Amino acid sequence: MAKKSERSRLEEKIGYRFGDPEILEQSLVHASYANGKRKHELPNNERLEFLGDAVLQLVVSEYLFTVYEELSEGVLTRLRAAVVCEPVLAKLAQEELDLGSHLQLGKGEESSGGRKRPSILSDALEALIGAIYLDGGMEPAAKAVLRLLSSEIEAAHEGKLQKDYKTTLQEAVQKNLGQAVTYRLISQEGPDHDKTFHVQAISKDEVLGLGRGKSKKDAEQAAAQQALEKMNIDDSPGSR
Repeated sequence: MAKKSERSRLEEKIGYRFGDPEILEQSLVHASYANGKRKHELPNNERLEFLGDAVLQLVVSEYLFTVYEELSEGVLTRLRAAVVCEPVLAKLAQEELDLGSHLQLGKGEESSGGRKRPSILSDALEALIGAIYLDGGMEPAAKAVLRLLSSEIEAAHEGKLQKDYKTTLQEAVQKNLGQAVTYRLISQEGPDHDKTFHVQAISKDEVLGLGRGKSKKDAEQAAAQQALEKMNIDDSPGSR
């Protein structure tokens, strides 16, 4: 369990004090740690992550809908996807909250650099948002989300944030060909803590692009980016 002083520092950073400290503690427990303590039936943060993801999607959607009245549904969708994604959430978790230092990890994750792994950090941030929602309701959860993400949303609107190539590719293929885009993992290499994934973007058995990355999500984004470059499509989230 985190020390009280550490918990207080985290609460100061997110701008919310928990009424039930146990909910905050659960949001910081990675499955690898909980599994190692199974005999104690220690809960992990996966269910809170599920809830937090839904809260993030709703809060960002409402903010975009309200602030950017001139934007179409398609552009709003791309902006939301550009913000509510692993790279952005992991960056905020690390740089704004130092969330990795608060996590409880299993020995394997600890030794392999799990405290800085983007997937673990982004999931933990979603779990933290879910915990705020459970403890205090939507209003404090929304305040915490916007406190962290408002500048990222503005950057996405100005085209300064990492683009969501997958959403743009799906929209383009659906519009031009009436088909869905799927992603096929063709190979992976390296040890478990430092893998590289190779992925194909496919539509109707045609390979549209190839990509690689340190996670499957990153490899899929790279494959979608290559496909868009081949199709000569503007992939800016803020383009109308």
